[in-house]
Amino acid sequence: MRYHILSIMLLLCSTSAVSQWGPRHFQKAPAENYELKTSDGRSVMIIDAANGARITSLKYDTTEVLSQSQAPNTYGSTFWTSPQKEWKWPPIQEHDMGAYTVMQERGKIVMTSPLSERLPMRITKTFQLSSDKHGFQITYALKNEGKEARSVAPWEVTRVPGRGTVAFLCKVEDIWPKGLMDFRQQGEEAQFDIDKKDRQRKVNANGTGYLRYINPEGVILTKCFPDLKEGQAAPEEDEIQVYVHQDAQYCEIESQGPYTLLQPGESMEWTVVWYLEQASPNIKAQR
Repeated sequence: MRYHILSIMLLLCSTSAVSQWGPRHFQKAPAENYELKTSDGRSVMIIDAANGARITSLKYDTTEVLSQSQAPNTYGSTFWTSPQKEWKWPPIQEHDMGAYTVMQERGKIVMTSPLSERLPMRITKTFQLSSDKHGFQITYALKNEGKEARSVAPWEVTRVPGRGTVAFLCKVEDIWPKGLMDFRQQGEEAQFDIDKKDRQRKVNANGTGYLRYINPEGVILTKCFPDLKEGQAAPEEDEIQVYVHQDAQYCEIESQGPYTLLQPGESMEWTVVWYLEQASPNIKAQR
């Protein structure tokens, strides 16, 4: 293990694992992990540049918030382009699990994806502390490096354990499709205690600029992003999405940015800020 010294405490280390992705097998690259800490040292984010610039760990003190499953599409936080119908499944390998190049500048960690022939978009992720130094700011950039204009939206997919509570500002009756998850109205928030079913489920909502997860230990992850106006979401998609894997092996809390037409060579940026905090005693998450 070797260390890069940054004011934000950057850590570089190596691990390896073998994973299975549907019918295809591949070996994950040895990890190239970078660590980012808030000013109080209580919140720690780790990003693996060698495997999709994926956020692989997010801890508050010693409490891990993200899913730590070993299968490729069940752990950490990744980033895709939307709508999914443009690439179907599996995700674009270069975006989701490719080796990103890394540049460090002025307290920022900038990671850039390889270019995919399947979808000629290049992704750049810039990680830094939020302006108040108590959270993490992630700016995603999408650049059209193809020969044709393409409409695209940014899509952050964060996987958490299949226990706890998901919340966002929305009326329960506006969540679609209806009846898949037992959301309740708590004031202006829609809240869902992650439960187990024998099938996969996904819902969508036009929320209001934030998405919250409360884990069973009482740690809250809040993700803040620009609110989408009506009609700005990608076709058949929405600003907020919640996906629960069958038997609640993990849950995805997802947010999307505006669907934007990019001419060849054009780029767009979208910023999300993450905060971790301990819940007050009166806030309970499902165990």
